[in-house]
Amino acid sequence: MERRVLSPGSRRIISVDSAGQVESVETEDARATRERLRSLAWLLDSSIPIPGTRLTVGLDALIGLFPVLGDLIGVLLSSYILSEAARLGAPKVVLWRMAFNVAVEGVVGIVPFAGDVFDAAWKANQRNVRLLDAWIERPEKEERSSRLFGALLILGVAAFLVLKGTLGFLLARWLFGLF
Repeated sequence: MERRVLSPGSRRIISVDSAGQVESVETEDARATRERLRSLAWLLDSSIPIPGTRLTVGLDALIGLFPVLGDLIGVLLSSYILSEAARLGAPKVVLWRMAFNVAVEGVVGIVPFAGDVFDAAWKANQRNVRLLDAWIERPEKEERSSRLFGALLILGVAAFLVLKGTLGFLLARWLFGLF
């Protein structure tokens, strides 16, 4: 893949494949925003090495050690990446996928200690920056992938609700059978 500036006065950068076809178009502003988001994601998710291991944690995991308030602050910081992706024009399916990553981190993070360990491993901010980068590099492929993810998520939630309803019905039937 080759990157080049469209014209000397232009601030748009294009990526061209080996056949000479344009794969993506990006502005200097978008490139600077992506770099800033990468740095923020690293700071929140991987900036602090754990001595004696190859593992890292970020400020998000440390902030999350404060019950409820820490998790709320972490979700707000993660939401900034989501809002910048929306400003860059990411489609709704990609934004929903990014929101799912933030929501999982926020909901699981509420659980004392185990949630913080999960948060340190999940690294939602870096996941979201990778999603944004993938969408900018190959928009059609990432949108298709995000749609598939959304469809599978909806099917999973529907299956969970059906299972929950069935188990509730069976439990109620069993309880009423006792009397």
